[in-house]
Amino acid sequence: MAKQKVKTNRSAAKRFHLTASGKVKRARSGKSHLNVKKSRKRLRRLGSPDYIVGEAAKRIKKYVPYI
Repeated sequence: MAKQKVKTNRSAAKRFHLTASGKVKRARSGKSHLNVKKSRKRLRRLGSPDYIVGEAAKRIKKYVPYI
């Protein structure tokens, strides 16, 4: 019998991306509003991506098998 396809978790697919080397990339939170009181250094840091490692990354890779 043919192997069944796994459904992609759509909420995870919108939040996470896989890099070419297999790392899980995510966006940092806290940059959408109330930015006047945050320092420029902090806002720059919030604009850069973050990478998820360990068991959490393994779990996310199961949620998004084809991305």
